[in-house]
Amino acid sequence: MGSVPPPASITLPQAQPPPRGGMARNAFHLGLGQVATTALTVLLTAAVARTLGASDFGRLYLLTSIATFAYVFVDWGHGQYVTREIARHPGRSDDLIGSVLAVRIATAFFVCAPAVATAWLLGYDARTRVLTATMIAAWLPMYLALSYSWLFRGHERMDYDALINVTLKLVTLVLALVILALGGRLLAYILVFAVAGTMTLGLSIVLYRRLRLPPLRTSMQTARELIRGGAPMFTMNLAIAVQPYIDANMLYKFAPPDVVGWYGAAWNIAGTLVAPASILAQTAYPRLSRAANDETEFKRALHTVLRPLLMVAVLGAVGTYLFADLAVIIVYSRQKFGPAGRILQAFAPALLFIYIDMLLGYAIFAAGRAARLASAKFIAVLVTTGLEFVLIPWCQRHLGNGGIGLMFSVAAGELTMVVAALVLIPRGTVDGRLLADLARGLAAGGGTLLLMRSLPLTTTFIGIPLCVLTFVALSAAVGLLNRADAELLFAMLRRRRDDESVPGFPE
Repeated sequence: MGSVPPPASITLPQAQPPPRGGMARNAFHLGLGQVATTALTVLLTAAVARTLGASDFGRLYLLTSIATFAYVFVDWGHGQYVTREIARHPGRSDDLIGSVLAVRIATAFFVCAPAVATAWLLGYDARTRVLTATMIAAWLPMYLALSYSWLFRGHERMDYDALINVTLKLVTLVLALVILALGGRLLAYILVFAVAGTMTLGLSIVLYRRLRLPPLRTSMQTARELIRGGAPMFTMNLAIAVQPYIDANMLYKFAPPDVVGWYGAAWNIAGTLVAPASILAQTAYPRLSRAANDETEFKRALHTVLRPLLMVAVLGAVGTYLFADLAVIIVYSRQKFGPAGRILQAFAPALLFIYIDMLLGYAIFAAGRAARLASAKFIAVLVTTGLEFVLIPWCQRHLGNGGIGLMFSVAAGELTMVVAALVLIPRGTVDGRLLADLARGLAAGGGTLLLMRSLPLTTTFIGIPLCVLTFVALSAAVGLLNRADAELLFAMLRRRRDDESVPGFPE
């Protein structure tokens, strides 16, 4: 993904180095925001799922997948491009954000009709088509508000990024609970997004002004730059988004509505499990972008994050396999969504692969190789979709749960992406030490899984802490966990003073 040069008439101030310890603070803010939004999301989805039931919750999952795919064209790949350009040239913040907002508004109106037409071609009823159009329109204020997060990340103000995300989730939760308590159903819930998004947009504008940046402005030249600059990333985003869109429609065709609801419930929990990888990758991305032309610094920045990420990834996969049923019962209830536990359990291998390919993907974006990664993603989509044709019907017939087959297909696709990322990342970035760390992580995870499965049944309060402690002990025993890694992970869980440096983070 090459950088599109800005207009020649603009003098570009160079990005200033972030304050000492800034990367740890950014990780802290993103982590704190993610914890808050995760908790709010869990409460929201639990309330919605328990009120709507598996069938209508399955319809909501389908609508969400359709709208998400439509908004890929609205996003276009602007996010990574705008973040990178603001990180490099902060003086362009007003023009980049103003222009990207205008482009997104125009694109959102453009994609609505094709999305509804596609739903008609797929044979969905009138209610589903009307709800599709309503959801796309209701999401626009929310997407405009979240566009400001790119500016905040470019300026390494992840505290502002976290604030708007938490606000959006909190307002959505409160309004949704009120609407559901008053007897509202699916349509009323969708309209909540419009109100919550508008309120969050107002907050984003206030935070922008607090940065003392010039008023937003737009220009056709910058709009064309955004379209050109975001095009390689759009290809990648399209490849990523097309898979959930295909997944939802395939499952809706090959399995009963209740199974779609079970899968939607499992996938919502799965999304929260991916959050730590997203935090680490987003935190590292501005630094990786600035270091893209310095091979030594680029490798150091990636290695700093990849090693602790492997530990979290393996532990997350083991915990998902062991405690999937428990998570579903707590959030959604056994009576309506019990079979979702088996779907979530099947997600465990995919979780490990997602952690790895997400961080490697951000490194590849920073290195300007998004187009080639997008081509690999399309191959992974073909692999996943081809397996879905076989595994969803097979698991539906033999296990009564086609969602399990879908999760197995997703894991195969993510493994394909890991292999592709290792091939595409700049040569020498991933070396034998990191591959050895991966082997150590798998050994520690395998040992933890075997030990936990061999123990008698334990209560949740004993089982989960025991799983974590066992994994930490085995990680230390095989050499995966050392003092520097422990200090790095601990630093991400607490705020550091501006004048403090954090072990392991490049300054």
